[in-house]
Amino acid sequence: MTGMIVGIVSVCLLLTGCMIYDTHRFVTVETTIRSEKIKKEVTAVVLSDMHNKCYGKGNVKLLKKIDEIRPDMIFIAGDMLNAKPGADFSDTVAFLRKLALKYRLLYGIGNHEHRICLYPDVYGNMNEAYWGALQEENIIKLENRKIEFAREGIGVYGVQIGREFYKRFKIRDMETSYLKKLLGEPEDKYFNILIAHNPDYFETYAAWGADLVLSGHVHGGIVRLPFLGGVLSPACRLFPKYDGGIFKEKNSMMILSRGLGSHTIPIRLFNPGELHVLHLGSGNGGEAIINRNK
Repeated sequence: MTGMIVGIVSVCLLLTGCMIYDTHRFVTVETTIRSEKIKKEVTAVVLSDMHNKCYGKGNVKLLKKIDEIRPDMIFIAGDMLNAKPGADFSDTVAFLRKLALKYRLLYGIGNHEHRICLYPDVYGNMNEAYWGALQEENIIKLENRKIEFAREGIGVYGVQIGREFYKRFKIRDMETSYLKKLLGEPEDKYFNILIAHNPDYFETYAAWGADLVLSGHVHGGIVRLPFLGGVLSPACRLFPKYDGGIFKEKNSMMILSRGLGSHTIPIRLFNPGELHVLHLGSGNGGEAIINRNK
């Protein structure tokens, strides 16, 4: 019996140590995607689900890594702050403003940014204060709009879907016509990137015409288990279909970031934060994971 107790305590201590380690570190993942639509090579960084997380004072570790990469642009897949009344987002604002001094940020909206906008009776002037502090030329808010990069042959869309598509326990049906109403029709001449925070609707995003979808929201499933993947989604579904990584649907691809932070359940286990580096180039379609532990 004593041996069993010692074994259980040892396992608990080991898991606690792993949890603390993974909750406070991030890894770099690199993906290369090629398409005949892309005219000029682009290197981008994908940030998602930071939730006011800091890696070192002033986020110095994350800033250093991004500067080493020297991206042409930065895609933000939402939830950089926490939608919590009175939450301090000053570190996140400072981080984004520092990035904007060097890089162009294409900011897609997550459910936390959307929530502080929808419910001012709960969050007060949090929405105005946050976006007011991010009034920088290089921070482009993509809320149901697009920006074109004609020289690169790339179109970037950011979609903000309704709160009804974030309900817990059940995935609501989404028609392609809903996206067309929000975004219009994608132009075939461009390699169309859709920043869509919630990955549950990847099939609809693909049917709409996205060549590449950039998503977050799921935090990698919080805890990851060998062979089973992420354990829990924000919608309280066990072992979600889309938890993190690369997924394909016909001619579309989705990069689902595991995010950089956490909120309601402030832990990560076997699931460190993720900084995703995306290399886009001309050629036949395809992708390759270059490195996952840099």
